[in-house]
Amino acid sequence: MTAGVDRADATATLLSDGRVLIAGGPPFASGELYDLTSGTFSPTGSMAISRGRQTSALLRNGFVLIAGGAPPPPSGASDSAELYDPQLGIFGPTGSMTTARSDPTVTMLSDGRVLIAGGVDSGPLASAELYTHE
Repeated sequence: MTAGVDRADATATLLSDGRVLIAGGPPFASGELYDLTSGTFSPTGSMAISRGRQTSALLRNGFVLIAGGAPPPPSGASDSAELYDPQLGIFGPTGSMTTARSDPTVTMLSDGRVLIAGGVDSGPLASAELYTHE
């Protein structure tokens, strides 16, 4: 197996085609794809910012939502979000969250929306928000 980049606090998302997107992990803004069949890593696009402790979700259209997380210290949590397009191998912008969050949970709802809940900023967060991608 060919090793990828050593990362901590990254996300791993199983894509529709069976590959795994590994994204972030400060100080990295980059992503990698892990091919389960060949057991190899390959580079893919980079996010707009370095982030770790973010959340990710595979959307119905095959894109991956990457939301929140923490840029490298001394910054706090981020409210930014990005979409990864596995066909093009690139990350692109999408709407920001209403609250900056690190370590939030993510739940795909049956109607295709994404529930992003909890996490921390300057302290624990007891709020949630919905992400909708058309």
